[in-house]
Amino acid sequence: MTDPLETVEIKAFVPASDFERSLQFYRDLGFSVPWQSDDLAYLHAGQCSFLLQRFHVKEHSENFMMHMLVRDVEAWWRRVQEQDLAGRYGVRALPPEDQPWMIRDFCLNDPSGVLWRIGQNIDGDGTVPA
Repeated sequence: MTDPLETVEIKAFVPASDFERSLQFYRDLGFSVPWQSDDLAYLHAGQCSFLLQRFHVKEHSENFMMHMLVRDVEAWWRRVQEQDLAGRYGVRALPPEDQPWMIRDFCLNDPSGVLWRIGQNIDGDGTVPA
Protein backbone atom coordinates (compact mmCIF):
# COMPACT_ATOMS: atom_id res chain seq x y z
CA MET A 1 0.00 0.00 0.00
CA THR A 2 1.33 3.44 -0.85
CA ASP A 3 1.23 6.35 1.55
CA PRO A 4 -1.20 8.96 0.15
CA LEU A 5 0.78 11.65 1.99
CA GLU A 6 4.14 10.59 0.55
CA THR A 7 6.11 13.59 -0.62
CA VAL A 8 8.04 13.69 -3.87
CA GLU A 9 9.86 17.00 -3.92
CA ILE A 10 9.98 20.49 -2.45
CA LYS A 11 11.39 23.52 -4.23
CA ALA A 12 12.01 27.09 -3.17
CA PHE A 13 11.21 30.02 -5.44
CA VAL A 14 14.44 32.02 -5.38
CA PRO A 15 14.11 35.73 -6.23
CA ALA A 16 16.20 37.40 -8.94
CA SER A 17 16.65 41.14 -9.35
CA ASP A 18 18.33 40.57 -12.74
CA PHE A 19 16.92 37.28 -14.04
CA GLU A 20 19.42 36.73 -16.88
CA ARG A 21 22.45 37.60 -14.73
CA SER A 22 21.26 35.28 -11.98
CA LEU A 23 20.66 32.47 -14.49
CA GLN A 24 24.23 32.79 -15.74
CA PHE A 25 25.57 32.92 -12.17
CA TYR A 26 23.87 29.63 -11.32
CA ARG A 27 25.05 28.02 -14.56
CA ASP A 28 28.60 29.11 -13.71
CA LEU A 29 28.16 27.69 -10.21
CA GLY A 30 27.29 24.29 -11.70
CA PHE A 31 23.52 24.14 -12.03
CA SER A 32 21.83 23.08 -15.25
CA VAL A 33 18.69 24.74 -16.58
CA PRO A 34 16.51 22.11 -18.28
CA TRP A 35 13.51 24.45 -18.55
CA GLN A 36 12.85 28.17 -18.48
CA SER A 37 10.29 30.75 -19.51
CA ASP A 38 10.48 34.53 -19.49
CA ASP A 39 9.78 34.69 -15.75
CA LEU A 40 10.76 31.33 -14.28
CA ALA A 41 13.56 28.78 -14.60
CA TYR A 42 13.98 25.27 -13.22
CA LEU A 43 17.57 24.74 -12.03
CA HIS A 44 19.12 21.58 -10.71
CA ALA A 45 22.39 19.97 -9.68
CA GLY A 46 22.26 16.28 -8.89
CA GLN A 47 19.18 15.65 -6.77
CA CYS A 48 18.81 19.30 -5.72
CA SER A 49 16.64 21.80 -7.54
CA PHE A 50 14.94 25.15 -7.18
CA LEU A 51 12.96 27.64 -9.22
CA LEU A 52 14.50 30.99 -10.10
CA GLN A 53 11.87 33.67 -10.52
CA ARG A 54 11.88 37.07 -12.14
CA PHE A 55 10.69 38.68 -8.95
CA HIS A 56 12.61 40.72 -6.46
CA VAL A 57 11.92 42.66 -3.31
CA LYS A 58 15.25 43.77 -1.86
CA GLU A 59 14.23 43.16 1.75
CA HIS A 60 13.13 39.61 0.90
CA SER A 61 16.34 38.73 -0.97
CA GLU A 62 18.55 40.02 1.81
CA ASN A 63 16.76 37.68 4.24
CA PHE A 64 16.52 34.68 1.89
CA MET A 65 18.85 31.77 2.56
CA MET A 66 19.37 28.45 0.80
CA HIS A 67 21.25 25.47 2.21
CA MET A 68 22.62 22.77 -0.06
CA LEU A 69 24.23 19.63 1.33
CA VAL A 70 26.86 18.16 -1.00
CA ARG A 71 29.25 15.20 -0.93
CA ASP A 72 32.42 17.26 -1.52
CA VAL A 73 32.33 20.85 -0.26
CA GLU A 74 35.93 21.44 -1.34
CA ALA A 75 35.06 20.58 -4.97
CA TRP A 76 32.19 23.10 -4.90
CA TRP A 77 34.48 25.71 -3.35
CA ARG A 78 37.06 25.08 -6.12
CA ARG A 79 34.29 25.65 -8.66
CA VAL A 80 33.48 29.02 -7.05
CA GLN A 81 37.15 30.00 -7.21
CA GLU A 82 37.82 28.65 -10.73
CA GLN A 83 34.79 30.51 -12.06
CA ASP A 84 35.83 33.64 -10.09
CA LEU A 85 32.20 34.08 -9.07
CA ALA A 86 33.00 36.70 -6.42
CA GLY A 87 35.01 38.83 -8.86
CA ARG A 88 32.82 38.40 -11.93
CA TYR A 89 29.51 38.96 -10.15
CA GLY A 90 30.60 41.23 -7.29
CA VAL A 91 29.28 38.83 -4.67
CA ARG A 92 30.57 37.70 -1.30
CA ALA A 93 32.19 34.27 -1.04
CA LEU A 94 33.64 33.05 2.26
CA PRO A 95 35.86 29.93 2.32
CA PRO A 96 34.79 26.63 3.89
CA GLU A 97 35.01 26.22 7.62
CA ASP A 98 33.84 23.66 10.14
CA GLN A 99 30.64 24.65 11.93
CA PRO A 100 29.57 23.57 15.44
CA TRP A 101 26.46 21.94 13.92
CA MET A 102 28.72 19.26 12.33
CA ILE A 103 28.81 20.67 8.80
CA ARG A 104 31.78 22.06 6.89
CA ASP A 105 30.37 24.79 4.68
CA PHE A 106 31.02 28.02 2.85
CA CYS A 107 28.84 31.07 2.27
CA LEU A 108 28.11 32.53 -1.13
CA ASN A 109 25.73 35.35 -2.01
CA ASP A 110 24.09 35.37 -5.43
CA PRO A 111 23.78 38.59 -7.48
CA SER A 112 20.42 39.39 -5.82
CA GLY A 113 21.78 38.97 -2.29
CA VAL A 114 20.41 35.47 -1.60
CA LEU A 115 22.75 33.73 0.84
CA TRP A 116 23.75 30.15 0.01
CA ARG A 117 25.38 27.87 2.56
CA ILE A 118 26.93 24.96 0.68
CA GLY A 119 28.34 22.25 2.87
CA GLN A 120 28.88 18.64 3.75
CA ASN A 121 28.38 16.67 6.93
CA ILE A 122 31.28 16.15 9.34
CA ASP A 123 31.59 12.87 11.22
CA GLY A 124 31.18 12.84 14.99
CA ASP A 125 34.97 12.91 15.46
CA GLY A 126 35.20 16.21 13.54
CA THR A 127 36.47 14.76 10.27
CA VAL A 128 34.95 15.13 6.84
CA PRO A 129 33.81 11.68 5.58
CA ALA A 130 35.78 10.30 2.62
